[in-house]
Amino acid sequence: MNKFKKPRVGVPKPKLPRKLRRKDKEQRTQEAISSLPKITNETVAEHREEVLRGARKYIYPLEHSKHRIVKVSVALLVVAFISFFVYIGLALYKFQSTSGFIYRVTQIVPLPVAKAGPRFVAYENYLFELRRYIHYYQTQQRVDFSSKGGKEQLSRYKPVAMQAVVDAAYVKMLAEQHNITVSEKEVDAALDSLRAQNKLGSSNQELSDVTKEFFGWSVDDLRRELKQELLAQKVAATLDTGAQGRANAAHAQLQGGADFAAVAKQLSEDEATKPNGGQYADTAITLASTEVPPAVVQQLYKMKVGEISGVVTTGNSLEIVKLTGNADGKLQAAHISFKLKDPSAFVAPLQKEKPTDYYISVGKIQTQPQQ
Repeated sequence: MNKFKKPRVGVPKPKLPRKLRRKDKEQRTQEAISSLPKITNETVAEHREEVLRGARKYIYPLEHSKHRIVKVSVALLVVAFISFFVYIGLALYKFQSTSGFIYRVTQIVPLPVAKAGPRFVAYENYLFELRRYIHYYQTQQRVDFSSKGGKEQLSRYKPVAMQAVVDAAYVKMLAEQHNITVSEKEVDAALDSLRAQNKLGSSNQELSDVTKEFFGWSVDDLRRELKQELLAQKVAATLDTGAQGRANAAHAQLQGGADFAAVAKQLSEDEATKPNGGQYADTAITLASTEVPPAVVQQLYKMKVGEISGVVTTGNSLEIVKLTGNADGKLQAAHISFKLKDPSAFVAPLQKEKPTDYYISVGKIQTQPQQ
């Protein structure tokens, strides 16, 4: 038997005439049309819903995608927000960064560095004080704070800076309790005195250049510092009733006809001028004089030779002055001085009553003793 099969030979189908093929296509088309649903007035609503149902399959996924994008975006923003504040928290409270970026953040976000009684102490205040110190020693003394010696120097100053800003917070509390304020005019007068003494330049531009060069400050920063100093001085002058009493008693003697030099020798607390009856060593006092307090110089220019002033408040003393000579605007004068207590003498009891909580570790902070 033969194992091999003969291959089939395909039998070609006979080609239909073109006319019959056209009829076949027409027949199929008619059948397809006849299978379509009939749309009438009664069924139009049903067919509309069917069409819309089919479209929703494509619309709903897009809506879900939009919701998903919103959720993902919000989640990313939350993560970025949390990450940012975690970074800032570590930079400030763990690593104690003093960079310009971190300082700008503390200027915008009121983060605390300590709590003085009920009052939070802004981290920005601490960096304001610390960065001034860093800038001065880097630019003027060429100290490298990344070196071992520089790091040790900065570590020694950190407690000083912290105590300064904490004291300032307590001074503000004392000022509020006693309705003590500093006006912008007083700050302007202090700036004018600095210009007159040429300590920070004689013009506004020089003042701006010097403060920028030495402290990294703007003029507004300088005004801020002066305002704080003036507030501390006014608090001390107001609360130091002992110095006020001594000054008023001496002034009463002078008004009663007592000799100025004799009262100065007896009561003045300036040991340098007391033996000379209070006579200033500078015999040509002007607005540019640096050995005589600006407030005293300004008062002397308002007086006539031989006239005695009332009690004048300076930065750290109460003064009674006598104009003894005026040679073409160059003055000679004598004074009776009464030392004011340092503001820390009034801060210490308040700090004891309302202790400070520190949020960073800067080493041992030396609270100044009461005077």
